[in-house]
Amino acid sequence: MVIMRIEFWVRRRLLQLVLLHTAWEMGSGQLHYSVPEESQHGTFVGRIAQDLGLEVSELVPRLFRMESQGHEDYFKVNLQNGILFVNSRIDREELCAKSPLCSIHLEVIVDKPLKVFHVEVEIADINDNAPIFSVTEQTLIIAESRLPYSPFPLESASDADIGSNALLTYKINPNDYFKLNVVTNEDHTKSAGLELKKPLDREDISVHHLLLTATDGGKPELTGTVQLVINVLDVNDNAPLFNQSVYKVRIPENPVNGTHIITLNATDLDEGISKDVTYSFSSLVPLKVKHTFQIGDSTGEIKVIGPLDYEDINLWEIQVVAEDKGNPPLAGHCKVVIEILDMNDNIPQLSLKSLSVPVPEDSPQGTMVALISISDRDSGPNGQVSCSLWPSGIPFKLVSTFKNYYSLMLEETLDREQMAEYVLVVMAHDEGIPSLSASSTLVVPIGDVNDNAPAFAQPSYTVFVKENNPPGAHIFTVSASDPDVAENSLVSYWIDDKLWPLTSYISVHSESGKVYALQPLDYEELKLLEFQVRAKDAGLPSLCGNVTIQVFVVDENDNAPEVSRAAESPIMLVVPIKAGHAVGKIHALDADSGYNAWLRYELHEANNGPWRVGLYSGEISTTRALDEAAGSGGSQNILVLVKDHGKPVLSATATLSVSLVASTQAIQADAHLVRMGGSPKPQVENVNVYLIIAICSVSSLFLLVVIVYISLRCRCQAKEAMVYGPGTATLVCASEVGSWSYSNRHSHILAGVSGEAGAKSDLMVFTPNVPVFAMNGDAGNGKELISNSSDEPKPPNPDWRYSASLRAGMQGAVHMEEAGGLRVGPGGPEQQWPTVSSATTEPEAGEVSPPVGAGVNSNSWTFKYGPGNSKQPGPESKKQTQVSFLLR
Repeated sequence: MVIMRIEFWVRRRLLQLVLLHTAWEMGSGQLHYSVPEESQHGTFVGRIAQDLGLEVSELVPRLFRMESQGHEDYFKVNLQNGILFVNSRIDREELCAKSPLCSIHLEVIVDKPLKVFHVEVEIADINDNAPIFSVTEQTLIIAESRLPYSPFPLESASDADIGSNALLTYKINPNDYFKLNVVTNEDHTKSAGLELKKPLDREDISVHHLLLTATDGGKPELTGTVQLVINVLDVNDNAPLFNQSVYKVRIPENPVNGTHIITLNATDLDEGISKDVTYSFSSLVPLKVKHTFQIGDSTGEIKVIGPLDYEDINLWEIQVVAEDKGNPPLAGHCKVVIEILDMNDNIPQLSLKSLSVPVPEDSPQGTMVALISISDRDSGPNGQVSCSLWPSGIPFKLVSTFKNYYSLMLEETLDREQMAEYVLVVMAHDEGIPSLSASSTLVVPIGDVNDNAPAFAQPSYTVFVKENNPPGAHIFTVSASDPDVAENSLVSYWIDDKLWPLTSYISVHSESGKVYALQPLDYEELKLLEFQVRAKDAGLPSLCGNVTIQVFVVDENDNAPEVSRAAESPIMLVVPIKAGHAVGKIHALDADSGYNAWLRYELHEANNGPWRVGLYSGEISTTRALDEAAGSGGSQNILVLVKDHGKPVLSATATLSVSLVASTQAIQADAHLVRMGGSPKPQVENVNVYLIIAICSVSSLFLLVVIVYISLRCRCQAKEAMVYGPGTATLVCASEVGSWSYSNRHSHILAGVSGEAGAKSDLMVFTPNVPVFAMNGDAGNGKELISNSSDEPKPPNPDWRYSASLRAGMQGAVHMEEAGGLRVGPGGPEQQWPTVSSATTEPEAGEVSPPVGAGVNSNSWTFKYGPGNSKQPGPESKKQTQVSFLLR
C-alpha cells in the first residue's frame, strides 16, 4: 500500500512539472499548475510570485490580489513568501462533473503599474468515487419458457471519476443458469446484462439471488455492488421486443411544451391479451427525467413537458420499458438518447474587474484604465464574443488581453478643460445567428492637472479716478479666470512692485481682486499710475498671469486762482487819457487744469469809474476819455474778481491802485525835482528804452513766426508728423468737428512697470465755439479768411473731456496762459507778447485763436499780434499781422 502511494505521488509531481513547462513556453503572462482534487488545506501548488517574475517584497505595496472566474476561493497566495496553496476542499466531480478537462482560471492583478496575469490550475482526478448503482436491489422476472442465450439487460453502475478511474468492469458470482454479458457502447462505456445459459425450472428453483459487482480502473480499485433477485414465472413466455435497443434523437434547446420527440414501437409475438403492450419510463430513471419528458402509455410517443437548457444538461439517457398484459407480464427494454442542440439564447455577460479613475489628464498613451471580463454561456460560435467601444472618436481603445478579457487603454492625450468626463459604452456581440449583444456604461472622469495659467479678459485696463478720493476707496476690480478646477483654479492677486514701490498709493485684495486707493490722489501732483497686477493659482507648480492697470487721475476744481502780487503795484496816470487806454494788467494762475483752470476777470460791483477789464486777458483799460479835471480826483482802487470755470466756482480778488495826475501837476512835480537837484530825464529815457525794446521784440517775434510758418508748410507738404522733443509743445485735434486741445508738461507719472518718473500730460479737449474760416492747402497763396471780430475770445464748448487714447502719445502741449503771451512747454523758450490798445471789434493782440474752417482736418492755428503799446491812438494802432500755422 505504501509503495502504491509513493508511485502515485511521483506520477503527480511529474505531471505538474510537464504542465508547468508547457505553461512557461506559452508565455504572455500565463501560468499553468496542476493539483489533485481533495487536497488538504495548505497544499503547495506553486511559487506564483517567482514564476510571474514578481518580487515577494513588492506584493503588498503593489496591491497584489487574485480573483477566480466564477468559483469559490479554492486557492490563496501567501503574501509573505509568494506561494500559491490550496485554501479549501476541491471536489472535481462537483466542480466539472464528467468534463475531461477541469481547470480553475485565476486572474492575478497588481497595481502601480496595473498588470494582469492569467493562471490556470488544472484539477487532477483521483479515484475517490466508487462505482455505484442507483438501487441496492434489482428484481428481474423471467419466465421459465425463455430459451437459452436470451439476454436480460441490467442497470449499469456509474462512476463520478473520469478516465481510467471511471473505466468499469463487471462480474457476478458463479452459478449454473446465468452468465454475465458485457457490451462496449459507442461512447466507450460498458453495459452489463445477463444471458441465460440453460432453461429455467421454476419447480426446481423459483428465485435466483446473484451479486453484481462493478470495479473501476483506479489505483487502488474501488467497487460497487447490487443484489439481483430473479423470479422465475411459468406463464407468458414472449416479451415485447423493440426494433432497436438504442434510439438517438437531436432536438434544439428551449422547445415549447408538448413538442414531439420520438414514437417508440415494441411488438409481442403472443396472442390475445399477452400481445397488448404498454410503455413507461423505467423505475430507474431520475425524477428530473419524469418532470421533463412524458411518454404515452399506449402510443409510445415521448413529448417535452419541462424546460430543456443546453447549458444545464446537453445529453439525456432514458430507459423505456414495454410491458405486455400477459400473466405474468413480460417486458422489453430500450434506451432513448436525446442530444440537446445549442441555440444562441444567452446574451454576453460583462464584468468590470478593475478600474483606475480618475485618469490624470497628463497620463501617457498606453495607460491601462480598466479591465473588463466578457463571457457567454453558449458554446461554439454562439459563445464567441467580440467587443467594441462607443462612441467613436474618443481617446480610448479596447485591447484583447487573454481569452475574453479586454483592457481599456488610453490611446490619445487628454485635456480635462475640453472634456472633464467620458461616458463610454462597452458593447459585446456574439457570433450566433441572430447575434445577441449586451452593453455596459463606464464613466471615466478625467483628473485635473495645473496646465492653465490665470488669464485676464484683456491685457490692460484704463481707470479714471477723481482726485481727493477718500482713503481706501475701491476704484476697480480685476478678475482672472482659470479653466482648471479645485486648488488649480483658486486665484490670488498681488501688485508687482519690484521695480517701483506702489504700496503707499495702491493695494489689491488677494482674493477678490478689488483695487483700492490707499490715500487721496492729487491731480496737481500725480496724473497717472501705471502698474501690473499678477494673478497666481494654487496649483503645484503654480502658474501666473498679469494685466496692466493705468489709473488716470481726473482733475477737480480744488485750487482757487492766485493773483500775482506784482500786478497790484500802484499806477500813476497823467491825464488827459483817451478812451481805451490800457492802464495795467492782472496776472493770475490756477493750479487746476481744463475748465477748472480757465480764468475770467470781472470788475467788482462796487467799482465806480471809467474802467473796464478784459474778460479773459485781465487787461484794465479806460471806457471813456479822461481830462485834466479827472486828475483832481486823486487815487482810485480798482477791485477785480478772478474766477475759474469749475464747479463750484473758485475766485480771488486783486486790487489795483490808480493815481490820476493832471499835466500841470506833473510839470510842477518835475520842477520840484529840478529844484531838489533831480531831473525828469531819466524817466523819459526809461520810457524810450522800453519803447525800443518793445519794437525790437515785436520785430524779432515776427521774423521768428515767419520762419516757423515756412518750416511748418514744408513739413506739411512732406506729409510728416510734427514731433516735439522733451519740453516742447504738442497740439492735438481730437474730433471731426474741429476739437482742439492743449497741454503743458509740468508734472510726472508714477509707472509701476518702468519704475521711472516719466512725463505726465495734462490734456484738455474741447470744441471751440467760434465761426469757421477756410485755409487753402496751397503753401504759396497764403490766403486766410477771418470771420471772428469779437472783442473777447470765445469760451470753449462745455463738452470737454479727458481722452485716454492720447495718454501715451503726448510729449508736450501748447499752453495758453494769458492773452498776449505764448509759452512753449516747460523749460522751453518763453516769449511775452506786447499788448496793444485796440478797438473792441478786434481781437486782442497776442491771442491765439483756435482753428476754424469747414474741413474736418483743418488742424490750423492763427497767431495774431500787433505793434507795441502806443500812447497815441491812431490808425497804426489797429494794424495787426496774422500768421497761420497748419499742424499735421
